[in-house]
Amino acid sequence: MVRPAATSNKSDTEYNPKQLDRPLGQRNPPKAGENSGIDTRTWRQRRDDSVNYDRHLERRSQLTKAVAKPYFREWTNMRYHKGKTFRSNPRLFRADKALYFPNLQGITLAAPRQLHDTTPVLDDKISVVGVFSETWAERQVATFTGEAQNVELHTLLQEEKGVAQKVEINYEPNVMKAGLIRLFMPSLRRRMPKDAHGRYFLVRRGVSDEMRDDVGWINSKVGYVYLVDWECKIRWAGSGRAEAGEKEGLVAGVKKLLEEYRKKPRSEVENSGGDGSSSALHALTEAATGTAIEK
Repeated sequence: MVRPAATSNKSDTEYNPKQLDRPLGQRNPPKAGENSGIDTRTWRQRRDDSVNYDRHLERRSQLTKAVAKPYFREWTNMRYHKGKTFRSNPRLFRADKALYFPNLQGITLAAPRQLHDTTPVLDDKISVVGVFSETWAERQVATFTGEAQNVELHTLLQEEKGVAQKVEINYEPNVMKAGLIRLFMPSLRRRMPKDAHGRYFLVRRGVSDEMRDDVGWINSKVGYVYLVDWECKIRWAGSGRAEAGEKEGLVAGVKKLLEEYRKKPRSEVENSGGDGSSSALHALTEAATGTAIEK
């Protein structure tokens, strides 16, 4: 992937996002409870860390990186193809090469007073996951997954309900903005089908810069779409506004995964309980060679 430089003098037509040619994601399978963003250290552990010189150096490095990142760079990069980071992969990434979508914790429309993990929702399902942080980004995601913009996708999800699903993750680290979103949650609940309420997450914490780099969330002002399989592996990804062929590529990817899902061994299907505990989910990714794109 290529990050568009904020100081570049190239015109919008000269800069072209590259097609995604390598898997996105993390190497270790996700587990419920990870990336909560909550400090679980005891008082004694906090005291020991406060006098640990190495910890101070690590924290200083993190703060330096945060300060060095220009606030307006992401908005400046919106000049280039409306912030599109990469073009989607033309075919699914192979299951043995694909990497994992991380676990996130947040409230849902179904339970706004309690934190929930994304992994149990994604486990043993084929999921079209939209990630956004701004209204602009949400609209970009809708160009891929919106009911009006991608009728074929929604028809397919409706026909395969129980196996295929749409998941939305609204990441908002700002306390005040997150509070405003919570105020509008009753309106969101009225607009969305009841069975989708548990698949709309508002996430405030737990997203590190390393995680964003792993899954390609290069620009927080841009929307991203991931096709995640039943093992929580990212098999396809899109960014920004959908371009010619990308919506069709997403639909084709869902159909391909449905074929693969139905070919799973019967014992594997029965042992997948949808709670993040399936043996396939917790198996480590083995090293492999060759292309990551399916033929």
